[in-house]
This record gives sequence, C-alpha cells and structure tokens, in this order.
Amino acid sequence: MATKTESSEQKSPAEATKFIYHFGGGKADGNAAMKNLLGGKGANLAEMASIGLPVPPGFTLTTDVCTYYYENNQVYPEGLLENDVPEALKTVEEIVGKKFGDPKNPLLVSVRSGARASMPGMMDTILNLGLNNITVEGLATRSNNPRFAWDCYRRFVQMYGDVVLGLKPTNKKEADPFEVILEAKKEELGIELDTEFKVEDLKDLVSRYKIAIKEKTGNDFPEDPYEQLKGAIGAVFGSWNNERAIIYRKLNDIPASWGTACNVQSMVFGNMGEDSGTGVAFTRDAATGDDIFYGEYLMNAQGEDVVAGTRTPLKLEQLKAENAVIYQQLEDIRRKLEAHYRDMMDIEFTIENGKLWMLQCRVGKRTAFAAIKIALDMRDQELINEAEALLRIEPEQLNQLLRPIFDLKEKQLAIESGRLLAKGLNAGPGAACGRIYFNAHDAEDAAKRGEEVILVRIETSPEDIRGMAAAEGILTARGGMTSHAALVARQMGKVCVAGCGVLHIDYQKGQMTVEGKSVVLKEGDYISIDGSTGEVIQGEITTKPSEVLQVIIEKTLDPKDSPIYQMYDRIMSWADKHRRLKIRTNADQPDQSEIAIAFGAEGIGLCRTEHMFFGGDRIDAVREMILAEDEAGRRVALDKLLPYQREDFYNILKVMGDRPVTIRLLDPPLHEFLPHEEKEIRELAEKLGKSYDYVHDRIESLHEFNPMLGLRGCRLGISYPEITEMQARAVFEAACTLKTEGVDVTPEIMVPLVGHVKELELSAKVINEAAAKVFEEKGCKVDYLVGTMIEVPRAALTSGEIAKVAQFFSYGTNDLTQMGLGMSRDDSGQYLPTYQKLDIYERNPFEALDQPGVGRLVKISAEDGREARPGMKLGVCGEHGGEPGSIRFCHNIGLDYVSCSPFRVPIARLAAARSALLEVQG
Repeated sequence: MATKTESSEQKSPAEATKFIYHFGGGKADGNAAMKNLLGGKGANLAEMASIGLPVPPGFTLTTDVCTYYYENNQVYPEGLLENDVPEALKTVEEIVGKKFGDPKNPLLVSVRSGARASMPGMMDTILNLGLNNITVEGLATRSNNPRFAWDCYRRFVQMYGDVVLGLKPTNKKEADPFEVILEAKKEELGIELDTEFKVEDLKDLVSRYKIAIKEKTGNDFPEDPYEQLKGAIGAVFGSWNNERAIIYRKLNDIPASWGTACNVQSMVFGNMGEDSGTGVAFTRDAATGDDIFYGEYLMNAQGEDVVAGTRTPLKLEQLKAENAVIYQQLEDIRRKLEAHYRDMMDIEFTIENGKLWMLQCRVGKRTAFAAIKIALDMRDQELINEAEALLRIEPEQLNQLLRPIFDLKEKQLAIESGRLLAKGLNAGPGAACGRIYFNAHDAEDAAKRGEEVILVRIETSPEDIRGMAAAEGILTARGGMTSHAALVARQMGKVCVAGCGVLHIDYQKGQMTVEGKSVVLKEGDYISIDGSTGEVIQGEITTKPSEVLQVIIEKTLDPKDSPIYQMYDRIMSWADKHRRLKIRTNADQPDQSEIAIAFGAEGIGLCRTEHMFFGGDRIDAVREMILAEDEAGRRVALDKLLPYQREDFYNILKVMGDRPVTIRLLDPPLHEFLPHEEKEIRELAEKLGKSYDYVHDRIESLHEFNPMLGLRGCRLGISYPEITEMQARAVFEAACTLKTEGVDVTPEIMVPLVGHVKELELSAKVINEAAAKVFEEKGCKVDYLVGTMIEVPRAALTSGEIAKVAQFFSYGTNDLTQMGLGMSRDDSGQYLPTYQKLDIYERNPFEALDQPGVGRLVKISAEDGREARPGMKLGVCGEHGGEPGSIRFCHNIGLDYVSCSPFRVPIARLAAARSALLEVQG
C-alpha cells in the first residue's frame, strides 16, 4: 500500500502507515498528544474514551490520508475505502450492537472533519449518515418513534445534499434550495418550528428534497450507505480547501500542508423526545475567564439546531433545574476534563433518552483577557505551573491589557446604524476618537487648543512627525504594516489604521469621501478609528483607557486598585525570570525613552537621529547644510545643528542612565528633508538668501531614481565626513557632560548601510577622531562602541571581515528584507496579498521575518561575526524585533537582544520568555 508519513515523505509498503485509529468502548488507539496525526477532534475523542468518559465509538482517518489524497490527485491509499473502512465499521458495530445498512437495526454515523488546530465551522460535517428508504423504517420501528426517524432522514438528505452533492449556495445572495422548500412547507401548514412537523410532513419534505437534488444535479440521491460514506469522507477532505477554510488558515497562520483528519462516529440522538437534547459549553467563561460553567442547550434537538439560530437555546444553568442528574454529570465531567487537560475546554454533548454522551472536547477559544485570567487562575489553583501559564498566553494578547478600547456596546450601535465607513490595516492597536485634520501643522495647533485629533493623510512622511505626536490616532489611505505611519505610530504608541484604500482625501478642499458612500467628511468632523480591527467609524465613540498605562505611565491609578495591572505585573515578572534575550526599544525622544523604561526596556537598540532634524530652526539648518555649495558652507550649517543634537543626546542618555543606547548616524536620503512645493521652496530661498532658481535647481540635482539605494547611510558620511563628525561630537559632548554630573553612560554609535568593510573603517576613523578631540577638550573620557547596522546582503555575507572593525552588529531587518527579497515595502501592497494567497509567502515578510531567506542571512552573519570577534554583541532593531515568531528565531540563533517600539516591549518580553521555555521543551 502506497502511503504517506506525517511529514509527507514516501514510505515503503513494509513501513506502511496506520491510516485508521479506533476510539470508544472504554479504550482507544490514540491519545491527545497525537493531534498532528488524528486532528484535534480525533485525538481528544480518543483521550476522552481512554479516561472513561461516555464517548460514542468510532474511528479516525488520519491527516496522512488527507496529505496522500491531495498529493495523489484526490486518490486514496490503496484499499482504504474498499477494505479498511468497512473493517473499521465492523468494530463499531460490535460495540454498539447495530449494523451499518441493516434494514432492522441500522447503525448511523456522523462524518466530521478535524484539523490539528481548531477551525470551528470552517469545514464540513454530515450527520445521520446511513439512512435510506429502507433503513429509515428500521430506525422508526427500533426506536418506536417514527417521527424521530423521519426527522433524522430529513436532516440527513438536506445536509448531504448541501455538503456532498454541492447544493449549498456559493454566496449570500443565493437561497438554500432546501431552506426554500422547508419554509414553503411551514407556510403551507401554518407552523413556525421544525418540531411541529408530523411524520407525514417529514416524509413529504424528504421526497421534495430528493426531487430538488435530481433537478439540480441530474442524479438520484444515493441510497447505498457505503456510497454515502465514501461521498461524505471525500467531502470532508475536500473541505480542507474550501474558501472559508483557506481564509481562516491565512488569518490564523495555519499551514495548508497540515491537512485534516476525518472522524466517523456512531450517532447518538438528541432529537428523540423531551428526554433528549444537545448542547455546547465551556468549562470557564470564554469572554471573561471567570471560573463558571457556561453554555447553551436545546432539548429534542440535534447539534446544528443550537448554532443555527432557528431556535433560541437555553442557558446551561436552566438544565440544573430541569435535570439535576444530567447537570451534575456534566459538572463532574467539566472538573475531570480541566484536571486532566489543565486548560479551559470547549465541549459538545448529547443526551439520548436520558443518557449523557460526550461528542467533543477541545481547548476552548477565548478572548485575550480571558486567556490571561485563566492562565493566572489555573496557576493559583495549581493546575499548571508558572512556565505553563506563560505558554498559555500569546504575546499579542497583552495588547488587550495595554490599549484603550471603545465602549463595545456604543461601537456596535454605531455600526448597526450605518456609521462604519471603511476597514483598513490594523497597524496600531487601540481605540481613538477625535476631529479630523489633514495637515500636521493644523493637527498640532488643534491639539494645543485642547482638541483630540485624528491625523488623516494620504500617506505620512517624516515631516508629519509633530502632527503625528499631537494626534490621538493616525489614518492613512496608503501604506502597509511597515509604512512610515505604521512604524512611527507603533513607536509612539499611537492608534493607527493604514492602507485604507477606499478613502479619497482632497487636501485642497479639506475633506475626504469614501468610495461607494455618499458621506463627505470635512476638517473638524469627528471620526473614530479602531487600530485593533482596522475599522473607521463616523462620529464619536467613547474610549476607555488602559489601566496598565494609568498605573505605569500616567501614574494616576494605584496598582492596588487595578486587578488588570496586577495581572500584567505578574506576567511580566514571570517572563523576566525565564527569558534570556534582552529587550531594548526603538526611541529617539526622551518621553519615548521614559515610556519604554516603564514598560521594562533594558536599553535603546535604535535611536534614529534623522527624526531629530525636523521642526523649527532645525529643519532650516539641515536644508542649509544640504544646499551648501562647499564644505565650508556645510560646516556653517552643521555648527547650527550641533547644539540641537547635543541637547537631544544629553536628554535621551540622561533618561536611559547606565542602560546601553545605540545611536544610528544619519540614514535617509537628503531629498526627504527638502521641500518640493513652489511656495515652500520660495520660503526656503528667502530664508537662505538665495534665489528661487538656485534652490530649485539644487533640489532637482539631488533627485534620485531609487533613493533607497542612493546617497544615504554611510555613503552620506563618506561623501561628507563633516556630517558624521558633527553627530559624533554631539554624542561625546553630551556623554562627557553627563559623566561630570555623575551619570555613567555608554553610547553605541551605529554606522548604517555598510556593505563593505572599508566603508566602516572610514566611518569609524571619523568617529574615533571626534571622540579623541572631545575627550581632550573636556578632560573627560567615556566608554563607547562603534558598530554597524547589517542591512545590506553583502554585509551579511562578509560579516567576518566587517566584525574585525565593528564592535557590535545590529540587524536592520526592514531594509535587509527589502534588499534580500528585492521588494519595496511601500509598494509591495500591490502584489503581496496575491503572493500570500498563493502561499508564495505565508506571512507578510515585512511583518514576520522571512526565516528561510532573510533569516538565513542573519544567521550566517551572526556565526561569521562571532567567529571573527568572539562574544560580539548582536541584536535586531527592525520592526521584526517586536514580532513573536521573529523573536523566537532571534533567540534560537543566539542573538543578545531585540529592539522594538516602546509599546511592543511587554509583548517582546513575553515572547522572549516563551522562546526560552519552548527551547527547553524541545
């Protein structure tokens, strides 16, 4: 038999994989640890059977079958359906005392999907399989309940027709043909509920359904139970690649290669009368995390009735009053499952003629807040230890503790009333509400007047920095998750919705419109943006601030009065005990540095000096320097900038104290500092005492076809060493002043965009000479390091040479990704969604590090660098430094630290701890 292993490698017939695993009758072939092979549903059914819970018997076709099925043009392993499945059914028949297809005592089965990761509702299920015109009569006689038998048959034909025969509508505009028939029958009889159908009504519905199937497909409904089973198994495996499953996998980073298992299980019936029923429950409240048994149920119903919305389910507490015995059995099972799995569980159950059966259990989906509370509570209850508690909390879930949120009821009412305008990228989590301003200067002025501001731009640039700082939130029509707006917003802790392409912004008219809507929003109008969901809503919605920020940043709330802060503090203290990676921040202002320290940052991994050049007289001096005719002119302008830079470095270094601070020398292309509109050029010319034509021509001469690869980074300092000299002098003068004040600082000067060791040698020479001059002038000496940012592929591949000069490496993964993949992060939005859809890249490489490609460059560089300079300090300062999967990669290859935006520091701390714990687990 040609088979596949879990890793989809070919095996010889002698090593044939076991494709079918049994469960039920108080024993099972598998267990919960085998979810990669049996899927979550199959593995947990096996586990429940093994620990003595009442589980209807059945068997699981493994995920290997699915893998084989897709790798072999939808062909099953040899003999699987013809021999192995019938044999497996015999085992089930022996346990339950029924026979599949038997006209007198038929065994009916359910056929359900079950991937290793929970994908609720994304794939297909068929219930009551095995019924036909003969077996339905046997079921009616055996149960002494003809109505029940024909209700099952009606349900089966409808479900099989939808799922297997393809009558399910492909879009919301189409009506389900079976629902049309069902509603017509109700109207004909003058009834409202399915439970009001009599036996003859159900028989008529089955007949009408079959006629519809014949009309739609050209084929009769299959009467042979084995043919029904083959069709259902094929539909389950086929549903792994249906549209909703694919979308769900993309949203939840579930690889397509995993496949799904298929579970065939003997039916138990909740629709046999008023002593039967079905329900779903959580062993704790999935929204709040409270330790209460929460769920819903219906009597005289099957599973789909609870979730279909056709009948209003009852709260689980009511079952306690109606059937205390069954409720207590469920309560006992709840406690047994939590003690066994040591987690909050989601369960499905059926009551058949007063007997309780367990149909499913899985680790329950929960809100971020509930996940954190449950992990802490279970630690206190000694169900799990500290390390396990950390592994139960996804780093991104901390956002729910850190960000302001909208009042959810008010937000829902706004959406229901038609105020939802658009949806963009959730680039900066949190909630913000304010007045629209389209210009950074106007936004700043409005904030000074006490207004709450939303800065709305087509796209932001460094010149918008002050307006961005003043705004509560930022909304852009263009740009991705690593666009300027997104990067700076995260660093500042601002709410941001980026890349909202349906917005049409007209700066001249001071207004924006929304594609497909008649609304016109003008400057000063209120708008609300949800950076956690990407939603843009017209008008005001009340926000609630994070208690964590009130405690550690605003200091307006006593920690004793905030259970949420106490939860946060416990998690962070545990994380710091277990992590190895240090966590630094990307910051270039003292207030950002203070926030980062409050969040637990252990240094600055990236101080972008170009952000200090904007605003007031600084930008004029920078422009004067750029447009100078010669070195003498540049030095005049640089002398004006020196005191500004010195003050900036003094303030940042003072805040950071003895924590390391990595200062990157000027990096962006010069044209980013220059005006491009005629009015602004004329104003600049007047300030510089130059003609308009002279300034205009100089600006034009600096135009570059590809600025990213042009005159920037170390190329600026090599072409104009006086720029590097000025920045280095500013750093060392600030450091010496602080040392005389008793603050011992250690600046790390980082040369950007180095691709050749000689570039670093030349730059380091200027820096070291500036240091020597300052130390002599001040009669003071400070320790410092000179290193480089590895962001050019050539630098990564020649790191052994560069490390002989560099005292540290910091990986600028933003540019290394751009250059390594040959993709512009600002333009990739045109094709990356297609790439991700086609699984060229499963995740956006500008959000999560491309580990096989760009990650390999980092790994090669780290190994070669440390071989040349043992013990060399290595870190990451790109946006990937705050992404949990990328942090784990950094941990695994032995980097010393990651650096991220201030508001990502707690997330990075937790991700680093989890990385260390997962390494221990293997």
